[in-house]
Amino acid sequence: MELQSARLTLKEIGWEDLDAIHNLYSFPEVDEFNTLGIPKDIEETRKNISPAIEAQKDENRKSYFWKIVKKDSEEFIGVAGLSLSLNRFKLGEIFYSLLPGFWGKGFATEVAKTLVKSGFEDFNLHKVEAGVATENTRSIKVLEKAGMTREGLRRKILPIRGEWKDNFHYAIVEDDPRDF
Repeated sequence: MELQSARLTLKEIGWEDLDAIHNLYSFPEVDEFNTLGIPKDIEETRKNISPAIEAQKDENRKSYFWKIVKKDSEEFIGVAGLSLSLNRFKLGEIFYSLLPGFWGKGFATEVAKTLVKSGFEDFNLHKVEAGVATENTRSIKVLEKAGMTREGLRRKILPIRGEWKDNFHYAIVEDDPRDF
């Protein structure tokens, strides 16, 4: 499944993306709020993305993992994903991670809006959610620009570099107003 926005294409990852994904996850700035930590080597990255590639074969998929590329150049700028709950609840949780050179240019907001829109239009979800470390002010702004509302705080739930960090819970419901 491929998703499109004004400047970006989200394409499902493949093994050919291993080096780019490993590079992304190796940036200390990207790792600041990531619970996986910087991979010790490319084999650790391979192990981490293997389930996402294998899931592409599943008939009733519960997860999607895309590489984000610029339409004008096909340049890899990051990754994004969507995890689906049991059908009865019609929930999806989004995530995204961009190379630092592409921060502050509106790409993360464009990705978040694309994921929200796809959640409602392609996956018929009732609610799209996201979690964000309370100190991650950049991502908080992105989620709010994507129309999401802070619904609560989950205390000490994120294991980041040996410390338990708090997490804000954001969400948007299918009948909430949005400008996209």
